[in-house]
Amino acid sequence: MKLKPKHSIAEHFNDIEDVRIERGKKHKLIDIITISICAVVCGADGWIDIEMYGIARKKWLEKFLELPNGIPSHDTFSRVLSQINPDEFNKSFLSWVKGISKITAGEIIAFDGKQSRNSGDKNNGQGAINTVSAWAVSNKLVLGQKKVEGKSNEITALPELIKILDLSGCIVTRRFGGKLPPKSSLTIDAIGCQREIVSKIVEKDADYVIAVKKNQPTLHEQVKQLFKRAIETHGEALNVSSFNSREMNRGREEIRNYLMITDVAERIDPLQKWKKLTSICMVESVRVVNEKIGIETRYFISSLENDAQKLAEAIRGHWSIENSLHWVLDVTFKEDNSRIRRDNAPANFAVLRHIAVNIISQNKSRKLSVRSKRFLATLDEEYSIELLEAIL
Repeated sequence: MKLKPKHSIAEHFNDIEDVRIERGKKHKLIDIITISICAVVCGADGWIDIEMYGIARKKWLEKFLELPNGIPSHDTFSRVLSQINPDEFNKSFLSWVKGISKITAGEIIAFDGKQSRNSGDKNNGQGAINTVSAWAVSNKLVLGQKKVEGKSNEITALPELIKILDLSGCIVTRRFGGKLPPKSSLTIDAIGCQREIVSKIVEKDADYVIAVKKNQPTLHEQVKQLFKRAIETHGEALNVSSFNSREMNRGREEIRNYLMITDVAERIDPLQKWKKLTSICMVESVRVVNEKIGIETRYFISSLENDAQKLAEAIRGHWSIENSLHWVLDVTFKEDNSRIRRDNAPANFAVLRHIAVNIISQNKSRKLSVRSKRFLATLDEEYSIELLEAIL
């Protein structure tokens, strides 16, 4: 992925509908949005924080914004951000991301869902906000997000997110069949939705790597038995490739053995229900910690050809969305502790956090973590200006 020249926030967020009545438009909508973005980049986690940031940096903000009536109050930030249509806000975010980036062939794009645990309001019957995000692994960039609506789930939200992204030439990774809530099961309809997602990925001229777990019993058993046969016959009459990796970290050793079988469509999917199904993969992870050995075996289906190393990179790359995005949102941006609950505010504040992650991650002037960069931005005005002038 290559980054493009500067694209200002105003270019992409200026067309959002302002639903306030005329006499309530004391402050310009684009000013409110821009101050909110700048504040979240520089450490703000709530409305009062955003107001305080605006007051502290008012002279600098006046270089870019009109601010006809000064800095809005925290109540104004809360009210306005809760009124903005989240679909429009997300559409502007997607437009901005497309403006600053260009996906290159072979880019690994990880899709995964996350819940903002405290964003629900039981008194108003509002559940916690769940979103599905698309994450460019090598460049650490949020490409897009989609709020999971009402009683649906990630599987139904994914096709909509895939539809609006340019994924041509990419490798899409996704963990299907994750840990399910108690007493739940993966229905035939859910499997049908997963096949639909695979079809959407292929239609976008992209490849896929999809985890297969035990709550997909038929497919899981088919894949498992084919690998059992491959091991027993030493790959006889099968197109097999392998790759091994070893990592040592603070007394922990992990060895991963990747075994890939291609040309499996007729054996696994003779009716071609899984579009472009080309290969299956088995990953055996052996962990040694304090002389204790643990072994885990995982299975995947993929459209990739016979290249176990490339497949291994895609599988390992998927965890970047957990470590470099979800963990950062929870620990650095305190997303799970956020008490923002009013109307559309939780969904829109989630977009603000994603914008902030992108801005901070793309700054390469300091070799610091996202958390350290964000903290430095609260302390060092020159550094915060360096981060933000790229978008203003």
